[in-house]
Amino acid sequence: MKKSLLLIIVSLLIFSCKNEKSESSDAETTLIRGEFILIDDAGVIKGKDFIYGVVIDDMADELNKKVKPLQREEYDMVPVVVKGIIKKNAEDGWPEIVEIKEIVGVSEPTSELPTKIKSSQTPQPSE
Repeated sequence: MKKSLLLIIVSLLIFSCKNEKSESSDAETTLIRGEFILIDDAGVIKGKDFIYGVVIDDMADELNKKVKPLQREEYDMVPVVVKGIIKKNAEDGWPEIVEIKEIVGVSEPTSELPTKIKSSQTPQPSE
């Protein structure tokens, strides 16, 4: 009887440890909703209360290819939903960076473009 009870307890411990490992690997990736832009070799995802630099890799390039057709202007940010790993940045730039692991969705920008003010080239009359 004692051996079977010990076997059950050991089995429960082993199975519970396996579940903890899979949950911790899921906890590393975070769902991130924000606006994305990639210019030259610098990428940014900006949300309501955060700004992350983006690790430039194959996933960032793939996201950029999906975003490009939706941009109305060169510097237009496009809403995206991605899963990624948020890390502290050891280099110059943003305090935190995100390594994109999965592209969940890309949508068209909904806001109006900012109003552009052009300066006139006509000289002002002097007094």
